[in-house]
This record gives sequence, structure tokens and C-alpha cells, in this order.
Amino acid sequence: MDKREQTIRAWFEMWLQGSDAGVEELFDPDAVYIESWGPEYHGLPKIRHWFREWNTRGVVLRWEIRQFFHRGDQTVAEWAFECRMDGGKADAFEGISLIRWTAGGKICFLQEFGCNQDRYDPYEKGPEPQFRDEKIMWF
Repeated sequence: MDKREQTIRAWFEMWLQGSDAGVEELFDPDAVYIESWGPEYHGLPKIRHWFREWNTRGVVLRWEIRQFFHRGDQTVAEWAFECRMDGGKADAFEGISLIRWTAGGKICFLQEFGCNQDRYDPYEKGPEPQFRDEKIMWF
């Protein structure tokens, strides 16, 4: 399990550094990566291109791993994420990554699930829900 956790930590660290320090060491050539808000990348060349291109437009400020769960050929990593895009737009959310591994220890599938961290109690003022009048987050 330590090797798997090290691989995930290395991936997150690449984002924090904004530098490709060996994506091919972490991902299987046929890996699939699904972001929480919809984009999907098939194969190492697409994953590498997305990583490099994204890092020309934004910076990851925080990607903190809270805990890992392992079962068979799968790992779940719980995390908190924050980034800032060119133009100043910032995003922060919590999430998990569901990861499946090859027999050789590379990531062959990674799907992210996001959760808005700006939460509230719609029943705070009584039995009728009061929802915020705002656009729903993309995840």
C-alpha cells in the first residue's frame, strides 16, 4: 500500500509544483482519467497533454491528502483542493479519487468526485427548507 500512496502523493506533488516529473512512471499507457466536472482523458499522451496545458493556465495552491482506503486493486484517496486560474478566479473543493491499479503498480483508472465546501443547513430557520439562490457547483 505504501507504493500506491507514494504514487498518488507524487501525482499531487507534480500539480503543486506545476512540473511533469514523470507522468509515465505513474500511469499505464492506456489509463483513463475522469475529472469530477466532466472532462475525460484516454491514454497517457492525453493525460500528459492535459497536465502540461492546464499548468499554462493555472496553479494548484493546495492538494492535501486526508486519508487513503485500499481494497484489492483499488485505492480511494480523500483530499482537499484549491487552485487559481489566470485572471484570478479561484476554486476550492473537497473530493475523493477512485483509483484502479495495474498488476505492475501503475494507475490504469482514476475518477474524481468533488464536494462543495461552502455548505449550509437549509433547515436552520425552521421545517421548510431555505436554499441559497445561487448557481449549483459543477460537480
